[in-house]
Amino acid sequence: QVQLVESGGGLVQAGGSLRLSCAASARTFSTYVMGWFRQAPGKEREFVAAINRSGYTTSYTDSVKGRFTISRDNAKNTVYLQMNSLTPEDMGVYYCAATTLRWRTWYQGTDFGSWGQGTQVTVSS
Repeated sequence: QVQLVESGGGLVQAGGSLRLSCAASARTFSTYVMGWFRQAPGKEREFVAAINRSGYTTSYTDSVKGRFTISRDNAKNTVYLQMNSLTPEDMGVYYCAATTLRWRTWYQGTDFGSWGQGTQVTVSS
């Protein structure tokens, strides 16, 4: 398992941007597919984005396509989520997660074995 620590959440106005970071402890970081999930109050955790091991392939849930960008820096053991044009519907706790499963274009939470503690994103309208 890998230890993950998210940062970068906060309060932003609708239309604004935030960049989340997730630092991983494992020296084998590049062997993990990385993902971002979010959970709003009273709602189930949902898949947001994923990136393959090399960083060349990404996948997004439809509601964030064109606004969010997932990226990774394997030299820094870090994955990022750049979030633009934020809306109140984007609010929630954002979690990064790591999996050793094969790459595919959509994941559910149970596919990931390692999770960060989460970072809160609040969007004011």
